[in-house]
Amino acid sequence: MVAAAKAGNDRRIVSEGAGEPATLSEVAYQRLRADIVSGALDAGKPLRLEALKQRYGLSFSPLREALMRLQSERLVLSTALRGFSVAPLSRAEMKDATETRILIESDALRRSMRDGDDDWEAAIVAAFHALSLQAERQARLSGEVGAVDMHAMDERHYQFHRALIAHCGSPRLLDLADQLYVETQRYRLPCLVGRVAGTPARDVAAEHQQIMDATLRRSEDAVRYLAEHYRRTAAIIEASTVWPSSA
Repeated sequence: MVAAAKAGNDRRIVSEGAGEPATLSEVAYQRLRADIVSGALDAGKPLRLEALKQRYGLSFSPLREALMRLQSERLVLSTALRGFSVAPLSRAEMKDATETRILIESDALRRSMRDGDDDWEAAIVAAFHALSLQAERQARLSGEVGAVDMHAMDERHYQFHRALIAHCGSPRLLDLADQLYVETQRYRLPCLVGRVAGTPARDVAAEHQQIMDATLRRSEDAVRYLAEHYRRTAAIIEASTVWPSSA
């Protein structure tokens, strides 16, 4: 699981302007993952190699490597008789990943508040500013948010939360945090691009401000605010997602 989290900065949707990855397996991984996370490939959909070859114009070898990598991230399932398929949406998986993420990041945040320096604080403020600018830009958009803006919001959201825990001093905690970010991303993305229909209004910018201010004060309140923030997101996901009967 840790190995799958090493390239944390590559674990979000690739924008149209991103540079070409170095290998064909990386191309296959990024394209498949983007289609799974965005919902272009439905939960439970079979992933036949021949169909994927036609869809992406890639050979079997890089596609198979990408599928194995996505399996380690819990985005793809594999069975002996049926082959690969997109992992189903699961309420239990989402809740478990959220609560585990809270455990990991709470410890990492406490360590960062204990040992963080001026550069750590400055990085948090800069990441919050970048996130706020993107949120304001997105709020001004009319109509549906496009893939590029979705990527930008997700990237800046990741960078803010990563900045909070960046000075924890534990590469393993950071790796685990990245892995859990990946596991929850396809559940969470609709909440990043605007209010989900049928759910209460939410001031996400104020939540991030609250977390940041408490963190810079080195207050234990920051850990509580972070946990509340993640659980609030999980509650919105649970209320707005159409779950399979077995989930």
